[in-house]
Amino acid sequence: MLDLTQYDSLGTALHAALNRWPDEVCLIEADRERERSRLTYRQFREAAEPLAAALEDAGFAAGDRAAIIMTNQPKWLISACALFFAGGVVVPLDYKLSAAEHLQLLEHSKAGVLIVEYPFWRAIMQVEDSRKYKPHTVLVTEAPPNADLAGGIRWEEFRGTHAPEFRPRTRKDTACIVYSSGTGGRPKGCVMTHENYLEQCRSLTALYPFWPGVRYLSILPTNHAIDFMVGFIGPFTCGATVVHLRTLRPEFVREAFTRYKITYMGLVPLVLKNLQKGLQARFAELPPAKRRIFNALVAVNKRLTRRRPNLFLSRRLLKQVHQAFGGELRALFVGGAFTEPQTLQFFYDLGIPVANGYGLTEAGTAVTLNDFNPFRPDTVGRPLPGMEIRIVEPGADGIGEVAIRSKTVMSHYLDDPEMTAETILDGWLMTGDLGRIDATGHLQLFGRKKNMIVTAEGKNIYPEDIENAFEGLPVKESCIFAANYLWPQRTMTGEKLLLVLHPEPGQAVNDALRAEIARRNARLLNYKRISGYAVWDQDFPRTASMKIKRAVLAEQIGKQLDRGAMVAL
Repeated sequence: MLDLTQYDSLGTALHAALNRWPDEVCLIEADRERERSRLTYRQFREAAEPLAAALEDAGFAAGDRAAIIMTNQPKWLISACALFFAGGVVVPLDYKLSAAEHLQLLEHSKAGVLIVEYPFWRAIMQVEDSRKYKPHTVLVTEAPPNADLAGGIRWEEFRGTHAPEFRPRTRKDTACIVYSSGTGGRPKGCVMTHENYLEQCRSLTALYPFWPGVRYLSILPTNHAIDFMVGFIGPFTCGATVVHLRTLRPEFVREAFTRYKITYMGLVPLVLKNLQKGLQARFAELPPAKRRIFNALVAVNKRLTRRRPNLFLSRRLLKQVHQAFGGELRALFVGGAFTEPQTLQFFYDLGIPVANGYGLTEAGTAVTLNDFNPFRPDTVGRPLPGMEIRIVEPGADGIGEVAIRSKTVMSHYLDDPEMTAETILDGWLMTGDLGRIDATGHLQLFGRKKNMIVTAEGKNIYPEDIENAFEGLPVKESCIFAANYLWPQRTMTGEKLLLVLHPEPGQAVNDALRAEIARRNARLLNYKRISGYAVWDQDFPRTASMKIKRAVLAEQIGKQLDRGAMVAL
């Protein structure tokens, strides 16, 4: 791999990688049974450089911001690479957000360039007041021949004819502005520097190296912090290959493992759990005699690999299982949310190590990662190289708030010095997660201190950002909390959102109000929906500027109501 200490920016590192491994395959795109494209590093550079040149011709300058709204595909990576060559700042947006949410983040980020797939651009143009967002360049991919692009330019035709002027950046310059999953209220744009990513890449590849010939199966969106690092920056700076799938139907994901001999794959706990259920169902269908033999082989593998993985041994004991994964799978990476220990143990017993990690967008993805020395499914691993972790104000049981210090921690929240000051104290990132470091240096997590939940899909949900959906209800006031924030429980799973209603004096929560709450709730994405409501009969405490004092209100509710006050929807 490249020695990333020698590079000052992602642009210089990526440029060096494209020149170092010109004949290695860097990208494969497959759609069902058909392979759509296969690019070498030379061909990738030949696609990215004309795009960078055209951006420069259009007035794009070093430090300018460009947003990308695109599904998982090579054009995402080509666009990002071109932007980094031109010295730009990439704003990766989740394509699964609504058009209104896209528009809000585009306006907040002040992205002057938008690179977007046609269906998302068409949806944005249909949002009321969308014309207020006026980027100077919109590049639209895969638009139908006669489509109205509303001033946009076809990405496929936007090419310069000269060599681009490569614009280097410093390590402290902004590389990306990454938004948390929760939107609708106060946008949280994490300003990430080139140093953040270069140092994160060094830390991860020190434990899990990539090299030419390694193939990474990319099923998470590239805008996701995990896949941006281990499905783009990591493989490219090591000469490896990224395989993109246009469909995530299970049968085609299974086929990709065997067709492309996948080495690594990153996923979130929800996908890992579904994979576990599928395997368990297939094992249960085995005839009784074969099932007994299989269970005996699993028991032997479990005993012989109790402390350390042994891929050579496991691939022979459980040959059919490993052949179903292509025969060359070295590890799965899981993160973005808490993974249940029994799920990690299930895969480990099959000889498939799952590198369970803990991280957050503000810390540049991963903070800890299981190094299997030894295997510990009850923890999220040890700190990565260069990461410092301390437990703030630990109790008698050693549990306190997890704080992080490293070169991977974001610079600040975009245009929000108040939230930045609340989150980064004396150089330490306050995570809001409760944890304990055991005698072997492993981090164990026990719940959350802050009013936020993380879904099994790895989505960060800030309750206050969903309040717009319930604005205008016929009550005096209302707000949303994570139930575990009001009534703390030592768990990282089963978190729920709760709507707290303060009715007008003498008012009751009747059937009409309940129906209205349910109607609005149904319009939200699944992972943003509330699970119930509770009635509070006191005025919400507020600041001089009339903002709700959430911490004070949460303390009052937690003392005067119990979890049984929550009425399920």
